[in-house]
Amino acid sequence: MSLVEMLQYIQSLPRADKLKLIQFLAQELAEAEGPPSLQAGQSYPVWSPDQAFAAAETLLQTLHTE
Repeated sequence: MSLVEMLQYIQSLPRADKLKLIQFLAQELAEAEGPPSLQAGQSYPVWSPDQAFAAAETLLQTLHTE
């Protein structure tokens, strides 16, 4: 079946089947890229602005300037 024939067939599918096809293709592409970069059970550092006092001061000075 050619791509043109498949596209014509896909256009005739109901909405639910089109969504299932999208999910299937996305999963196939993700699996083709290899293993995920994040591993289960590992911990990874995440930046938080909680202690970003210098950034807060810069923002405050910018707001006062404007």
